[in-house]
Amino acid sequence: MTNIMVEEILAQVRAALERDDYAAAAAALEPLRAPDQADLFNELADHHQSALLPRLDPEDSADILEELEDEEAARLLTSLSPDEAVRIIDEMEPDEAADLIGELEPERQEFVLANLEDQAEVRPLLLHQADTAGGLMTSEFLALGRRMTIADALAAMRTWKPDAEDIHEVYAIDRHGRLAGMIGMRQLLMKEPTVTLGEIIDPDAVFVSVAADQEEAARLMSRYDLASLPVIDAKGVLVGVITIDDVIDVIEEETTEDFQRFGGGEPLDRPYLESGILTVVRKRIGWLLLLFITETLTGSVLRHFEAEMASVVSLAFFIPLLIGTGGNAGSQTTSTIIRALAVEDLDRRGFLRPLLHELSVGAVLGGLMGIVAYGRALLWGTGTAVALTVAVAIAAIVIWANVLGSVLPILAHRLKIDPTVVSGPAMSTLVDATGLFIYFTVAGLILAL
Repeated sequence: MTNIMVEEILAQVRAALERDDYAAAAAALEPLRAPDQADLFNELADHHQSALLPRLDPEDSADILEELEDEEAARLLTSLSPDEAVRIIDEMEPDEAADLIGELEPERQEFVLANLEDQAEVRPLLLHQADTAGGLMTSEFLALGRRMTIADALAAMRTWKPDAEDIHEVYAIDRHGRLAGMIGMRQLLMKEPTVTLGEIIDPDAVFVSVAADQEEAARLMSRYDLASLPVIDAKGVLVGVITIDDVIDVIEEETTEDFQRFGGGEPLDRPYLESGILTVVRKRIGWLLLLFITETLTGSVLRHFEAEMASVVSLAFFIPLLIGTGGNAGSQTTSTIIRALAVEDLDRRGFLRPLLHELSVGAVLGGLMGIVAYGRALLWGTGTAVALTVAVAIAAIVIWANVLGSVLPILAHRLKIDPTVVSGPAMSTLVDATGLFIYFTVAGLILAL
C-alpha cells in the first residue's frame, strides 16, 4: 500500500474519531495489513488510541499490539480495563503475549494470566529471560510421536490448527517428550500415508538450548537456512519453537544496538523519538566523558614534544592529516574485523592470522599513503627532511592503526565484551594519542631534534 493511500486512510480515521464515530474509524482500518495498521495507529493521539483499540475486532487489536514496541503496547493496555486487556491478549501468539505481559505491573500481570484461556502456554514463557532462546520461543507448536503414521500426523495437524499457514517442519518426540527428529512439510506430503515418522525423520535436527542467547538462535537459523528452530531443555525435552519472524526482530534489534555503539553510546531501550532527552543524554554522557578524558592524552603528547614543534613549526601543519588518517584506517579495520566476528569468519582461525593479515594490509596501505604524503608535503614547501618525516610517520601510523583495529575487537570478543565498544570514536581517540607519539618520535630520529 502506498504512502498516499495510508495518508488518506489516516485522514479518514482522524475525521471519524473527531466525530466519536468509532465504527467508521474501525472500518477504515480494517482493510490494512497489520504493520500498516500499527504505523497508522502510532500517528493517532494517545486518547484516540485508547478509545479505538477495544472497539476493533480483538484479532485486529492483537495484531496491532504485536507490531508495536512492547513498552508502547504495554502503555496502551494499561489504559484499558483489565477485562478488555485480557480479551485482546487472548488473541495474541503465546510468545508475543508473554513479552507484552512481562512489561505490565505485577498486579495486572497476575490478573491477565489468571483470566487467559491459554495461560498454560503463556505462563512458562515468562520464566525465561527475554534475551534467551526461551524468551524468544513460542509454546504453540505441534509435536508428534515418532511411531505415528504420516496419515495420523496429517490428521493431527488438521485438528490442531486447520488454518495454519506457517508450519514448515514437523517435530517428532519420544515417549518422554524428548526431541527425536524433524521432517519438512514437503517430504511429509510426498511419503506414503502408512510410513511412520520414525522411519523418515532426520535424527540430527538442529536445535538450541532454552538458556542459549537469542543471538545463538539467530546464528543457527541463518547458518542452516531454517524457518523454525526447536528449543530443548537440559533433559532434551522439546519445550518450544523459534520462528523466523522472531529471529528477524532479533537481528534488527542487535543491528540497531551495534550501530548505536559504533557511534560511541549505549543502546537505547526504546525507539529514538520515544526516548526522552534525559534518557538519550544518560546513554551518551558516559562515553563522551571517557573519550574526553582519553583525548587529553593527545594534549599530553603535544606538551611533551613542545620543544620539537617550536624548532620545526611546519611539523604542526601535518598533525590533523596524520591523526585523521590513522583514525580512519583503524575504523576501517575494526569494522571489517567486527563483521567477520559476527559471521564467525574468525572463530576457528585464531588470533595470529587476522593480525598478520592486517599487518600486511597496513604495510601496503601505509606505503601508498606515505608516497602521497611525501608529495603533498613537498608541494607545501616544507623541505625533503620534513616531507620524509611525514611520509614515514603516516606509513607507521597506518600500520599501527591496522594492528590495533585487528587486535582490540578480537580481544574484546575473547573477554565476552561487545567488540563494537572499541570501534568508531574509541578507536579514533586511541590512535590520535599513539599516532602523535609515533609522529614526533620519527621526527626526532630523522630531523635529529
